[in-house]
Amino acid sequence: MSFNNLDQLYRTVIMDHYKNPRNKGTLEDGSVTIDMNNPTCGDRIHLTLQVENGLVENAKFDGEGCSISMSSASMMTQAVKGKSIDEALKLSTIFSDMMLGKEYDDSIDLGDIEALSGVAKFPARIKCATLAWKAMEKGVSNDETQS
Repeated sequence: MSFNNLDQLYRTVIMDHYKNPRNKGTLEDGSVTIDMNNPTCGDRIHLTLQVENGLVENAKFDGEGCSISMSSASMMTQAVKGKSIDEALKLSTIFSDMMLGKEYDDSIDLGDIEALSGVAKFPARIKCATLAWKAMEKGVSNDETQS
């Protein structure tokens, strides 16, 4: 597949998550609630997580922002559901490394998340892509300290 075709495929995946977000909404029984924003561009996220026995049982988000921010939130909630806190944090580290253009553990299938790899070329947009992931990190870290 040529670079242009791959780039177009990634754009299509990002726009699909933006227009048809997965896990949009709030969890009434969410054990963890995190609100974060990116003041430089106005992105904001309200993330609720249901964490039980060290597992992210469910994840939902609400908020507003650019297509990269909201797509990333959609992808992140899909990726962490059913994962242990350690697995979710490892995914976040891999995602962060990918955003910073660093070498990362590519033995884990990132699925749709890989579509955001091109954001690394646009430093001003990295905070957009990582907002939901930082919220999840904060949420599971807080939950671990409360357990």
